[in-house]
Formats: sequence, structure tokens, C-alpha cells
Amino acid sequence: MGAPMKYICVLVFLVVLSIAGFNGVDGYGSCGKHNIEKEAEKLAPCTKAAQDLKAPVSKRCCTVVEKKLKNPGCLCAIMLSHTAKNAGVKLEVAVTIPKRCNIPARPVGHKCGAFPLV
Repeated sequence: MGAPMKYICVLVFLVVLSIAGFNGVDGYGSCGKHNIEKEAEKLAPCTKAAQDLKAPVSKRCCTVVEKKLKNPGCLCAIMLSHTAKNAGVKLEVAVTIPKRCNIPARPVGHKCGAFPLV
């Protein structure tokens, strides 16, 4: 009876792994279970400011960025997203938005790709 029990245990283990995979264990990323592309859409008010250093940063943009800064890894993932790239966001400009918004509690130096947040 030892061998059949071993096979049953292996089978149960494989079923558990399969179920975990289908439930999105690998879906956790920098923004948790949130879809990065959907989160990027929330930063639409920042598009102009993320393209041009001289563009004014709207109050709405600052509000959204301040909320996203609670998880700087998520904010960076959003800045590096396909949605941001398609909108013409320049990462070297986007990382300056927290400072341009005068957000006091910002993770200065946190790397977003090759650029640190300022």
C-alpha cells in the first residue's frame, strides 16, 4: 500500500499547484492584484507633465501621484507600462512629477528603471 499512497500524494500535490496557478498566484506584481495598464489610465491627468519638464502639473495629477507614492514600486511599474509608453510618457520626465508637485513624503532615490525618483 506504500506505493499507491505515494502516487496519490504526488497527484494531490500537482492538483493543488494547478489550482494555485489558475487562481493567479503569479498575478501578483508591483501593484498587487491591480492591473498595471488599468492603473496607468488613472494617471491620465499627468500625461503632459510626464512628456515635458516645462509643462505645468495639474492638481489632479499631484493628487493621483501622491496616492500612488504609497507604493513606489507600483508607481514605477505604471510609468514603465505599455499604456504610459503609448501615451508618450518620458520616464526621465515622469520621475520628476512628485518633486514638481511638492509632495513632501516621497521616496527620493527610488529607482524607476534607470532613473531615480526626485
